[in-house]
Amino acid sequence: MAGDLTGGPPGPADGFARRRGPGRPAGRRGGAADTRRQILDAARSEFARAGYAGTSVRGIARTAGVDPALVHHYFGPKESVFVAALDLPFDPDALVPDIFAEGPEHVGQRLARHFFGLWEDPEIRPRLLALLRTVLSGDAAAGLLSDFMTTEMVHRLARELDTPDALLRASMCAAQLMGLAFTRYVLAMEPVASTDVDTLVAAVGPTLQRYLCGD
Repeated sequence: MAGDLTGGPPGPADGFARRRGPGRPAGRRGGAADTRRQILDAARSEFARAGYAGTSVRGIARTAGVDPALVHHYFGPKESVFVAALDLPFDPDALVPDIFAEGPEHVGQRLARHFFGLWEDPEIRPRLLALLRTVLSGDAAAGLLSDFMTTEMVHRLARELDTPDALLRASMCAAQLMGLAFTRYVLAMEPVASTDVDTLVAAVGPTLQRYLCGD
């Protein structure tokens, strides 16, 4: 993934007023696909300019020249717009509730299995590697991703915990898992790189469980 969120090939929204087709009235959109692309282009621009925390659906809509309700219609809340704009391979809206759906027992193992399940998917892994390398690069997109992960993943995990140090516990989980991802998928350090997923889940799951639930 490129570090510049505003990069990438031009879409139907780029130069919209200049590129309307013959016979199309000025100011009229060419359809749902054009509108979606226009919103995503605006979202990338706003996230790059203001950061994740400083961007709002209303601001994205203003830049795109559409009503905020249209942003919600196509993409939902801000975190979903960010997922779509960066083409992230997971949705925190679904991921965290799914991990806790069966209660706190064995939640560490479920978190580990979800995490490695994403990384082991051959279609998803290249995108995760691009995200991880972007974070490590220190460029403009790295701050956005870090901000997003803290707000939408770590904080979501923390809200599921009934402890005064919930944020620290959730952050420790993130540190543990990201360290393993870097070791296994970027450095390819043995024997972690070639160990089967079941063994990794069995090894790290209890540690994540202790971080999250204290047992």
